[in-house]
Amino acid sequence: MKKTKLFLLIFIVSALNFSAQTKPYVLLVSFDGFRWDYLNRGITPNLEKVRSEGASAMSFRPSFPSKTFPNHQSIITGMYPAHHGIYANSFLDQFNNETYRLGDSVSVTNAKWYLGEAFWETAERQGITTASYFWPGSEVKLSYRRPTYFQKYDHKLPYENRIEGVINWLKLPQEKRPHFITVYFHETDDIGHKFGPNSPECNKAIELLDGIAGRLLQQLDEIKMRDSVNVIFVSDHGMTEISKERVINIEKMLEGYNCKFLDESVLMTIEPPKDKVKTIYEILKKNENHYKVYLREEVPQYFHFNDNPLIPTLVVIPDLGWNVLSNKGAGRLKDDYFKGNHGYDNQQMDMHGIFLAAGPSFKNGYKTGTLWNIDVYPLLCKIFDIMPRANIDGKLERIEFILK
Repeated sequence: MKKTKLFLLIFIVSALNFSAQTKPYVLLVSFDGFRWDYLNRGITPNLEKVRSEGASAMSFRPSFPSKTFPNHQSIITGMYPAHHGIYANSFLDQFNNETYRLGDSVSVTNAKWYLGEAFWETAERQGITTASYFWPGSEVKLSYRRPTYFQKYDHKLPYENRIEGVINWLKLPQEKRPHFITVYFHETDDIGHKFGPNSPECNKAIELLDGIAGRLLQQLDEIKMRDSVNVIFVSDHGMTEISKERVINIEKMLEGYNCKFLDESVLMTIEPPKDKVKTIYEILKKNENHYKVYLREEVPQYFHFNDNPLIPTLVVIPDLGWNVLSNKGAGRLKDDYFKGNHGYDNQQMDMHGIFLAAGPSFKNGYKTGTLWNIDVYPLLCKIFDIMPRANIDGKLERIEFILK
């Protein structure tokens, strides 16, 4: 009897160890604002090596609007921003008079805003341990909606510390080690905004992140996990040149109408008084020049931006490189005005980012055209052989051909 129990114990332990060894590893790396063609400047040898060894896309199409928080959520949930709830970096819930705002630790950790299921939620529920060294939504206060391991966002934390944190997670004992990890780096977004995507400063930021990629891969080599880990490099959006000369003051056209301007710059949302909607719409329509105005329900379907009740009544979308502002926004313009921006029409190539992936699950030296960021979630489910949510917008058939 004792021998039987011992045998069963050995069998169970062996089975658990085998299961842990056969589960894949995926490291999802975000380079914020890294435009698709930054790879073609001849200054990214480490990323070029990943491209030659693995699978890569010509470009990576963001969801609309092509902003940071909406697209990090689209990547991790497989849903368009209007569907996962984070449709802008900042927005107002007019029904409850509550605001979601990037940089506000209270709102960004409130789970009520996140309508989509992040991949780490899907994975954890199906037995996959996960971790996040920064990703929008990873810090929510509901423990069952967070990764097992996560870090509170610190914009100033040195990149080397982030890499060290990821490597330390991978050095944990097998039974505690996360198999899915996200990590985030912001350099090309910050510098692209300040100096523009075609500046020498931006090239230095590109080189810096390429060095980060090289260091990350080198440390995976040092812990002898380079061949075991699927590393996916993505960006949430691209960047385009802007200037103070390409600015439209929308509020100036609507003086005296008491409108609420709830977002502005590369996308403006307006809530007019209920009895003035038609009048306001006609004024903006009559003056259309370098922008388009829509009633929310009439926003073109290809934007997937017209079926969320929190989106205000009127939506103004400027041409690439133009800004639509309120009086307050126009008054903030100074000599050091940002020279780069994003958030525009996601079909525009300047808004596209990168997708590179290398590891045991991916084809070698495989190049394809444009991939969509909402398709990463079902791709991750395929790699881990787990069941995706049924309500996602992403489609596996648009991306699974990059897998072995």
